[in-house]
Amino acid sequence: MQELHDAPLAPLTTFRLGGPATRLITATTDDEVIAAVREADATGTPLLLIGGGSNLVIADKGFDGTALHIATSGFTLDGTRLELAAGENWSDAVARTVEAGLAGIECLAGIPGSAGATPIQNVGAYGQEVSATLTEVVAYDRRADAVVTIPAADCAFSYRHSRFKAEPDRHVILRVRFELEDAGGASAPIKYAETARVLGVEVGDRVAAETARRTVLSLRAGKGMVLDPEDHDTWSAGSFFTNPVLTESAYEAFLARVADRLGADIAPPAFPAGEGRIKTSAAWLIDKAGFTKGYGTGPARISTKHTLALTNRGEATTEDLLALAREVVAGVEEAFGVRLVNEPVTVGVSL
Repeated sequence: MQELHDAPLAPLTTFRLGGPATRLITATTDDEVIAAVREADATGTPLLLIGGGSNLVIADKGFDGTALHIATSGFTLDGTRLELAAGENWSDAVARTVEAGLAGIECLAGIPGSAGATPIQNVGAYGQEVSATLTEVVAYDRRADAVVTIPAADCAFSYRHSRFKAEPDRHVILRVRFELEDAGGASAPIKYAETARVLGVEVGDRVAAETARRTVLSLRAGKGMVLDPEDHDTWSAGSFFTNPVLTESAYEAFLARVADRLGADIAPPAFPAGEGRIKTSAAWLIDKAGFTKGYGTGPARISTKHTLALTNRGEATTEDLLALAREVVAGVEEAFGVRLVNEPVTVGVSL
């Protein structure tokens, strides 16, 4: 276990933003993770958990407490059952399951971050979510001071949400377990229209799992969603805002605003989101509110490849980023009456 003081946190985040932590501990085993958490809890020290750092916005002043970098490793495949240590690189793990001929998470390729973070946000992309294949989460329960195994049914998964996100100070995820599918090297049925179109198949068809993975990586790279240290469009947290989910009455009011602003013949994206609820596209809202690709003149700007990503062009501060985020939120709300919600976790700051 490594311990540093007054340690910079920016290099541990994909935004490359944020000030130092009073203390930074890097834990490489579950026991080290638990020991560091117990110590912090026993002494009343504020604790910040860091995995891959792909979903964090840390204040310029840094973090006054202990930052715990979870750098555990472990990839175990037993037939179709997969167990990953929390610190495992998620995208690398996806590639290894595809190499093994298994399906179920191949369309989650290229998502930055660690395996332990995926249940927190119920990570999803291109028609797949981790909740569809995840079976159990092994975690340290800070309230009970015990390691617990939580079945998927008790994780309260919903769109980009879970019990772990609802109670951020209770569980520290140690391991995640999945049940994948042996489809003879084929992918799971393709569910996302864009992926199907690029693959030249129908929604519901299967292709080679490796073909699906590579196609998703190409789509993500075209939107600046695959990490590349030379490409500032990837100095981001990926999608900065979640897609709004509206009640039927709120959606009708939204349609009226769209008609007033863009014309009665314009139909915004709409997807069923449960009984009486409709999901629309945050990227569409941002673009139609006037925040196009590359928007901004300062060191924090909208990605030149995708309107849903806010980026650090190399010299930005967290306050630069937040100023842009607040401008986008206010502009979308003024234009369409819909308030965007940030997806990344904010530390010491808020929108």
